[in-house]
Order: sequence, then C-alpha cells, then structure tokens
Amino acid sequence: MPNENSHRGDKLAPAEKARRLKLIIAYDGATFRGWQSQASSDTIQDRLENAFARVAGRKIRVHGAGRTDTGVHALGQCAHADVSATRLTPVVWMNALNASLPPQIRIVACRFVPMSFHARFSARGKIYRYRIATTPTFLPLDVDRAWHVISPLDDDALRAAAALFIGTHDFAGFAANRGQAPESTTRTIRSVRVRRTAGMTVIEFDGDGFLYKMVRLMVGAIICCATGKETIEVVQHRLLRADGSGARLVAPAGGLTLVRVRY
Repeated sequence: MPNENSHRGDKLAPAEKARRLKLIIAYDGATFRGWQSQASSDTIQDRLENAFARVAGRKIRVHGAGRTDTGVHALGQCAHADVSATRLTPVVWMNALNASLPPQIRIVACRFVPMSFHARFSARGKIYRYRIATTPTFLPLDVDRAWHVISPLDDDALRAAAALFIGTHDFAGFAANRGQAPESTTRTIRSVRVRRTAGMTVIEFDGDGFLYKMVRLMVGAIICCATGKETIEVVQHRLLRADGSGARLVAPAGGLTLVRVRY
C-alpha cells in the first residue's frame, strides 16, 4: 500500500503518535471543481484540508476513496486523515470540522479506524445514482441535481440497455481520457437498478470500481436507446469490442451522486 502520509507537509514528528479518522462526507458539488485538489481551484478536498488546518493548527492530508468530477454530488463519499492522538473524540472532530466547512459540505459520520485502513485502497466497491427528470418543465429544485430529458423514454429499451452493463466487461468504450491511462479498464458491475415514477427516472449502479466518466457515458448510452437514437445492438457492440470511437453522449454531471463506498 503506498505511503502517502508525507505528502504536502502532513507527516507527524517521529515521537508524535497518530490516529486515523474515517470520514463519511456529503456534499453538493454544483459549485466546486470536483473532489481532487488542483492548483487555483476550489475543490472538496481543498475545503476539507483547510478545515483540518484550522482545527489542528497544521496541514493534514485528506485521502478520498476516489475522485468525483466537477458538479458531481455525494451522499457517502469516504475519506481518511491522520491526526495527532489527542483527547479529541470523533464527535468533537466532526463538529469542529463542520463548523469550518461551507454548508454545501458536511461530515455526516466520523470514527477512528486502524492505521491499516485506507479510504481508496481498502474500498471494495461504490454505488452511484443518476437522476433523470422527465417532467415537461424542468423544476427549479432539480436544476444541477438531475438531467432534464423531455423526449419520451421507452421503458423496455431503457431497461434492456441498462441490463447490458451487468457483469464483468472491458469498459474502455465507456470511459474518457483523463490524461493518464488506467492499468486496466475491466470492471465488474454487480447490479443496475432502474426506478421510475411519473416525473423521475433513477438509475443506480453498484460496481467494484468506475472509470473516468464511466457512469455518465453508460447513462448517455441508456438514454440514447430509450429515446430511439441508438440501438441496443450498437451499445452491445461498443461494450463487447471495448470500442470508444465515434460519437458518445456524456450525461451531465449534475445528475450524478456517489451514494456509498463499500468496504
């Protein structure tokens, strides 16, 4: 497991003991530049590390379970941070950090875990939820929290397209280039659940891992099938051949939420 504790000045002095905090974080990503800290950008990680610095009086590195992109939300992002072994309880840490965070970011759970735990490398899977608003008028409270699709959705085609992604596949045809190629583009999707009401369609993906923009590309393909713009066979061909060439529809970021990280 890589040792990242020395990054950005968060290494503790040799005689100073540390404890590892596991954090569950919810956030509205609409106004932030994603999770990962970037130069001259306002990110979730930046805000968390600034809050830790105010509470602890020193820089503390926050390690997330994974990146969420600009505009993507979370109900259950997981992260960890190594703090000095003071008398502060997890509840005190949580309350102090929340007092230093903007209202769009909240730590909803916090506890000490063994030093062997790693938010990213210990994770066994994630659950993502995508919301598609189908009301004739896009309701204000759904802006930046759903994708407004006014074309009628064929329920059979929608569910058939969603089912294609279940199982272990090479998802190279449903990933975008982040500038650094992953070691493998093979992932396992355990389930794809579709729930529909009169004005909202929700698609939930449970998988062992997800590539850059993978969920948004899968949702784009599903909606293309449901609106008759693409056939099931075309999507199946792209999946079987791991073919990312040609036009692909990326669903907007605002409809996507990281629901939970599984350990």
